[in-house]
Amino acid sequence: MNLILFASHNGSNAENIANYFKDSTVNIVGILSNNTSAGVLERAKRLGIPTVVFNKYEWETGDRIDEIIDAFKPDLIVLAGFLWKFSSRLLYKYPTINIHPALLPKYGGKGMYGRHIHEEVIRNKETESGITIHWVNENYDEGKQIFQATCPVESNDTAALLAKKISLLEFEHFPRIIETLLFNS
Repeated sequence: MNLILFASHNGSNAENIANYFKDSTVNIVGILSNNTSAGVLERAKRLGIPTVVFNKYEWETGDRIDEIIDAFKPDLIVLAGFLWKFSSRLLYKYPTINIHPALLPKYGGKGMYGRHIHEEVIRNKETESGITIHWVNENYDEGKQIFQATCPVESNDTAALLAKKISLLEFEHFPRIIETLLFNS
Protein backbone atom coordinates (compact mmCIF):
# COMPACT_ATOMS: atom_id res chain seq x y z
CA MET A 1 0.00 0.00 0.00
CA ASN A 2 1.33 3.42 -0.96
CA LEU A 3 0.57 6.68 0.82
CA ILE A 4 1.37 10.22 -0.24
CA LEU A 5 1.28 12.86 2.47
CA PHE A 6 0.66 16.55 1.81
CA ALA A 7 1.81 19.04 4.45
CA SER A 8 2.35 22.80 4.53
CA HIS A 9 4.18 23.38 7.79
CA ASN A 10 5.86 21.58 10.69
CA GLY A 11 5.02 18.01 9.75
CA SER A 12 4.62 16.43 13.17
CA ASN A 13 1.58 14.45 11.97
CA ALA A 14 3.45 13.34 8.84
CA GLU A 15 6.37 12.12 10.95
CA ASN A 16 4.02 10.34 13.35
CA ILE A 17 2.31 8.58 10.44
CA ALA A 18 5.66 7.59 8.90
CA ASN A 19 6.88 6.17 12.21
CA TYR A 20 3.63 4.27 12.73
CA PHE A 21 3.99 2.51 9.37
CA LYS A 22 7.79 2.09 9.27
CA ASP A 23 7.74 -1.70 9.79
CA SER A 24 4.59 -2.47 7.84
CA THR A 25 3.41 -3.07 4.29
CA VAL A 26 2.33 0.57 4.06
CA ASN A 27 4.90 2.74 2.30
CA ILE A 28 5.05 6.51 2.60
CA VAL A 29 6.23 7.02 -0.97
CA GLY A 30 6.37 10.80 -0.89
CA ILE A 31 5.67 13.97 1.03
CA LEU A 32 4.51 16.93 -1.03
CA SER A 33 4.50 20.50 0.18
CA ASN A 34 3.61 23.95 -1.07
CA ASN A 35 6.08 25.60 1.31
CA THR A 36 9.83 25.61 0.59
CA SER A 37 10.64 26.29 4.26
CA ALA A 38 8.21 23.77 5.77
CA GLY A 39 9.60 21.78 8.69
CA VAL A 40 8.06 18.66 7.16
CA LEU A 41 10.78 18.68 4.49
CA GLU A 42 13.55 18.25 7.06
CA ARG A 43 11.55 15.56 8.86
CA ALA A 44 11.09 13.71 5.56
CA LYS A 45 14.81 13.94 4.82
CA ARG A 46 15.62 12.41 8.23
CA LEU A 47 13.13 9.63 7.56
CA GLY A 48 14.42 8.98 4.03
CA ILE A 49 11.12 9.88 2.39
CA PRO A 50 11.24 11.63 -1.01
CA THR A 51 9.81 15.14 -1.10
CA VAL A 52 8.43 17.39 -3.79
CA VAL A 53 7.80 21.11 -3.40
CA PHE A 54 5.45 22.91 -5.77
CA ASN A 55 4.16 26.43 -6.18
CA LYS A 56 0.69 27.90 -6.59
CA TYR A 57 0.91 28.05 -10.38
CA GLU A 58 1.87 24.37 -10.61
CA TRP A 59 -0.95 23.48 -8.22
CA GLU A 60 -3.56 25.43 -10.14
CA THR A 61 -2.55 24.27 -13.62
CA GLY A 62 -2.17 20.71 -12.42
CA ASP A 63 0.01 19.09 -15.08
CA ARG A 64 3.17 18.71 -12.95
CA ILE A 65 1.18 17.76 -9.84
CA ASP A 66 -0.76 15.10 -11.73
CA GLU A 67 2.46 13.61 -13.12
CA ILE A 68 4.07 13.51 -9.68
CA ILE A 69 1.09 11.90 -7.99
CA ASP A 70 0.60 9.41 -10.83
CA ALA A 71 4.28 8.38 -10.57
CA PHE A 72 3.89 7.63 -6.86
CA LYS A 73 0.82 5.41 -7.52
CA PRO A 74 -0.88 6.14 -4.18
CA ASP A 75 -3.60 3.99 -2.72
CA LEU A 76 -4.54 6.91 -0.48
CA ILE A 77 -3.61 10.59 -0.23
CA VAL A 78 -3.40 11.94 3.31
CA LEU A 79 -3.54 15.66 4.11
CA ALA A 80 -1.57 16.25 7.29
CA GLY A 81 -1.71 19.99 7.70
CA PHE A 82 -2.08 20.96 4.04
CA LEU A 83 -3.90 24.24 3.55
CA TRP A 84 -4.79 24.44 -0.14
CA LYS A 85 -8.05 23.23 -1.60
CA PHE A 86 -7.86 19.98 -3.58
CA SER A 87 -9.17 20.00 -7.14
CA SER A 88 -12.00 17.82 -8.39
CA ARG A 89 -9.69 16.17 -10.91
CA LEU A 90 -7.45 14.81 -8.13
CA LEU A 91 -10.35 13.82 -5.90
CA TYR A 92 -11.88 11.89 -8.78
CA LYS A 93 -8.68 9.87 -9.25
CA TYR A 94 -7.45 9.34 -5.68
CA PRO A 95 -9.19 8.77 -2.36
CA THR A 96 -8.06 11.61 -0.10
CA ILE A 97 -8.53 12.19 3.62
CA ASN A 98 -7.81 15.11 5.92
CA ILE A 99 -7.51 15.65 9.64
CA HIS A 100 -9.06 18.79 11.11
CA PRO A 101 -8.23 20.02 14.64
CA ALA A 102 -11.84 20.64 15.66
CA LEU A 103 -15.17 18.88 15.82
CA LEU A 104 -16.65 19.57 12.42
CA PRO A 105 -18.93 21.04 11.29
CA LYS A 106 -17.92 23.66 13.88
CA TYR A 107 -14.75 25.67 13.23
CA GLY A 108 -14.25 24.52 9.66
CA GLY A 109 -13.76 26.27 6.36
CA LYS A 110 -11.22 28.53 4.76
CA GLY A 111 -8.88 30.17 7.26
CA MET A 112 -9.82 27.80 10.06
CA TYR A 113 -6.59 25.99 10.88
CA GLY A 114 -4.11 25.68 13.72
CA ARG A 115 -4.18 28.30 16.44
CA HIS A 116 -7.03 30.19 14.74
CA ILE A 117 -9.36 27.31 15.55
CA HIS A 118 -8.15 26.90 19.13
CA GLU A 119 -8.47 30.64 19.80
CA GLU A 120 -12.07 30.57 18.54
CA VAL A 121 -12.91 27.50 20.64
CA ILE A 122 -11.55 29.25 23.76
CA ARG A 123 -13.22 32.56 22.87
CA ASN A 124 -16.58 30.82 22.47
CA LYS A 125 -16.20 29.02 25.82
CA GLU A 126 -16.71 25.57 24.32
CA THR A 127 -16.60 22.74 26.84
CA GLU A 128 -15.12 20.24 24.40
CA SER A 129 -13.08 20.16 21.24
CA GLY A 130 -11.35 17.43 19.32
CA ILE A 131 -10.40 16.14 15.91
CA THR A 132 -12.30 15.15 12.81
CA ILE A 133 -10.91 12.85 10.13
CA HIS A 134 -12.90 13.19 6.94
CA TRP A 135 -12.93 12.49 3.23
CA VAL A 136 -11.89 15.49 1.18
CA ASN A 137 -14.30 17.00 -1.29
CA GLU A 138 -14.28 20.24 -3.30
CA ASN A 139 -15.15 22.37 -0.24
CA TYR A 140 -13.00 23.04 2.80
CA ASP A 141 -13.84 20.65 5.65
CA GLU A 142 -17.18 19.51 4.25
CA GLY A 143 -16.34 15.95 3.18
CA LYS A 144 -18.03 12.94 4.77
CA GLN A 145 -16.81 12.39 8.32
CA ILE A 146 -14.90 9.20 9.04
CA PHE A 147 -14.00 9.61 12.73
CA GLN A 148 -14.11 12.09 15.61
CA ALA A 149 -12.41 12.08 19.01
CA THR A 150 -13.02 14.62 21.75
CA CYS A 151 -11.21 16.21 24.66
CA PRO A 152 -12.50 18.54 27.37
CA VAL A 153 -11.82 22.26 27.22
CA GLU A 154 -11.15 23.42 30.76
CA SER A 155 -11.95 26.96 31.91
CA ASN A 156 -8.23 27.70 32.38
CA ASP A 157 -7.14 26.30 28.99
CA THR A 158 -5.34 28.59 26.59
CA ALA A 159 -5.19 28.11 22.85
CA ALA A 160 -1.68 26.66 23.29
CA LEU A 161 -2.83 24.14 25.92
CA LEU A 162 -5.76 23.13 23.76
CA ALA A 163 -3.42 22.68 20.79
CA LYS A 164 -1.38 20.19 22.84
CA LYS A 165 -4.50 18.21 23.72
CA ILE A 166 -5.53 18.16 20.08
CA SER A 167 -2.06 17.02 18.96
CA LEU A 168 -2.27 14.07 21.34
CA LEU A 169 -5.59 13.06 19.80
CA GLU A 170 -4.16 13.41 16.29
CA PHE A 171 -1.10 11.29 17.09
CA GLU A 172 -3.20 8.60 18.75
CA HIS A 173 -5.94 8.26 16.16
CA PHE A 174 -4.82 9.46 12.71
CA PRO A 175 -2.43 6.59 11.83
CA ARG A 176 -4.86 3.99 13.16
CA ILE A 177 -7.73 5.38 11.07
CA ILE A 178 -5.49 5.44 7.97
CA GLU A 179 -4.62 1.81 8.60
CA THR A 180 -8.29 0.90 8.99
CA LEU A 181 -9.16 2.64 5.72
CA LEU A 182 -6.35 0.91 3.83
CA PHE A 183 -7.04 -2.59 5.06
CA ASN A 184 -10.80 -2.62 5.56
CA SER A 185 -12.03 -0.95 2.39
